[in-house]
Amino acid sequence: MSRKYDVLIIGAGIAGLYAAMQIPKKKSVLVVCKDIPWECNTFYAQGGMVTALNEADIPIHIKDTMVAGAYHNNKNAVEILSRTSLETTADIIERGMEFDKDQEGNILYTKEAAHSIERIVHAGGDATGRYMHYFMMVQNRHQLQKNTLVYDLLIENGRCYGVKATVNYEPTTIYASDVIIASGGIGSLYAYNTNSRTVSADIHGICVEKGIALADMEFMQFHPTVFIDTPYARKLLLTEALRGEGAHIVDDECRRFLFDYDKRGELASRDIVSRGIFDYKRKTGKQAYLDFSMFDEEWFEQRFPNITHTFAAIGYHFPKDKAPISPAFHYANGGISCNTYGAIPGIEGLYVIGEAACTGVHGANRLASNSLLEGVVFAKRAVEHILGKTSKEIKTPVFEKDYGNILHKENDKNYKQKLRQIMWDEIGIIRTTKGLLSAKNLIYDMKNKEIGRLLELRLNTASAIVDAALARTESLGSHYIEDE
Repeated sequence: MSRKYDVLIIGAGIAGLYAAMQIPKKKSVLVVCKDIPWECNTFYAQGGMVTALNEADIPIHIKDTMVAGAYHNNKNAVEILSRTSLETTADIIERGMEFDKDQEGNILYTKEAAHSIERIVHAGGDATGRYMHYFMMVQNRHQLQKNTLVYDLLIENGRCYGVKATVNYEPTTIYASDVIIASGGIGSLYAYNTNSRTVSADIHGICVEKGIALADMEFMQFHPTVFIDTPYARKLLLTEALRGEGAHIVDDECRRFLFDYDKRGELASRDIVSRGIFDYKRKTGKQAYLDFSMFDEEWFEQRFPNITHTFAAIGYHFPKDKAPISPAFHYANGGISCNTYGAIPGIEGLYVIGEAACTGVHGANRLASNSLLEGVVFAKRAVEHILGKTSKEIKTPVFEKDYGNILHKENDKNYKQKLRQIMWDEIGIIRTTKGLLSAKNLIYDMKNKEIGRLLELRLNTASAIVDAALARTESLGSHYIEDE
């Protein structure tokens, strides 16, 4: 079974849906997602979306992003991100998205770690991603297809012709003149993560196989404040905005120990806060908590309704109770290498946007809440590039090879859990050369087992992360190497 479209978009998070919103109705477009559409990282995003406030704020936003990224960023991409935010935020509001406002009807802005000014818009208090995702789902004029798992890109002679996928478990070939990858990051590779269960690095693994470059893969970001006392790999995020509003991180004796690591304390950038918590717990054996006791109860529930109700269901009474926290994998700063239009060099008709992409905008460590903005800005630019091309008739070759019937093998589940633990232990917050080499060997061993296609793709991506981490022998941003 096969079908042909003008544009195929892989992923129905903010990047994929905003790209779809930019494409005229007359174009034949298919948006696909692996599970149900709201099982994506956008849906779980709490804090908000950055936007430059005005022309004067652009250089300040650029500087904040570059400082957080340890100046490893592509400055041109950062400038595009900030400047274009004035257009994309206005466009989203004009189309009817309602961000939180004060009683006079003015949009409310909040501040998060490493921002020098309040410039983050939010919706539903702490449910920005959920609100934006719903808004974009309603706006979408194109066909959206769930239960579609892409397991191969159809590439020949420097052109992408489409994908092979299972649709409701049936192998299907989907042809398209242009393919946009908006599949998210790699979170499910880690034992502790804040990501949707669908975010498992399959497409990155296909790129490794096809010789498409991945960049900055050593820079994996860990969110500092995550409630991990749940049986699922996806842990409960406690948004950065809590600390932006004044919450403290304390130990068993209510001591704010993060000032031992950075003079900004809780408001240092994510890599510093994550490492501080991880190191302090490891050295002292004490637990770390997020303390909200300084907040008024009524205000807290109004500002953070989602967190209040989610945690009430498991027995916590916020803001009175402290929440035990740990860092957990949160965001891939690196990804599939592309230019600032999302075009993948050397492959005609293939684009990548959002967390799956590496434009260099985040550098060595993402500035809080730049992710939702990245999704919309580079979605807009990728579609501009696609619509600006002159259309020509493309003769599609025959792609015979298929992996549809060998996606899973009997022992994959055990190996997958083993991989998650290796990633967390050896390629996590604090790394050592010895640990990375051990991980490299274990991953290599697993690759040589009797495994299914999807696990093989995960292992391809894991290998790329390890190799990138071994190649960077000095600490930078979220890559922290500690050797004797």
